[in-house]
Amino acid sequence: MKWLKKFLWVCTFFSLLHSGEITIAVAANVSYAIAPLKQAFKEKYPQSKVRVVLGSSGKLTAQITHGAPYDMLLSANMKYPEALYEKQLAVTKPVVYAQGTLALLSTDEHNYTQGLDILNAPTIHKIAIANPKTAPYGMAAKEALEQVKLYDRLRAKFVYGESISQTLLYTMRATDIGLVAKSLLFSPKMAAYKEGKHWVEVDTKYYTPIEQGMVMLKRAKHNSEVKDFYDFMLSPEAKKILQSYGYRIK
Repeated sequence: MKWLKKFLWVCTFFSLLHSGEITIAVAANVSYAIAPLKQAFKEKYPQSKVRVVLGSSGKLTAQITHGAPYDMLLSANMKYPEALYEKQLAVTKPVVYAQGTLALLSTDEHNYTQGLDILNAPTIHKIAIANPKTAPYGMAAKEALEQVKLYDRLRAKFVYGESISQTLLYTMRATDIGLVAKSLLFSPKMAAYKEGKHWVEVDTKYYTPIEQGMVMLKRAKHNSEVKDFYDFMLSPEAKKILQSYGYRIK
């Protein structure tokens, strides 16, 4: 039975090797806030290691549906966590951990008093927007532009990002202006861009509130460390961090 003992030893070795590591699928708009969240969590639970996989909520959900080894999903809206729960791929009901908002951003200074109508300006030739089919912030941007009767008129100017972080990249490097997640503007890297000059929040009356949802996934059903991170995300400490990155907290 030496082979059995060896097999059990190998299983134990790999179990110990990966113990304490949890994998969180995180919507791209949380890419800057997730670092301080991880650090605050680590201070409470130093034995746990959080691995983050960033992407659009739609693509992350598709990966989970096809068996990606994630323990939690932090989505940019409630649609995707609800879909996973309905398919019995999540073991907790979706809950809102933050509300996201849209912002208009340009590397050039603008007069933003006209709001979204600035997109009609003759100097605006290309507009970055997240793909409405895969990114919740893209869906919100489309809704806002439809509300002010600009979506169809400006469609030829759109440059689509597959995630909101890619949309930010396009805004900074390839277009004249972009509709991005406000939360991305609170990174130290964005400190040179000032509210009212380079960016302005889009009036929330033009789009449905972006309620960002999370779920624990089936893989983590009996994982206490994932539950610790889940509970931490709903704690006052996590909420304070999220607020400092431009999120609204209920």
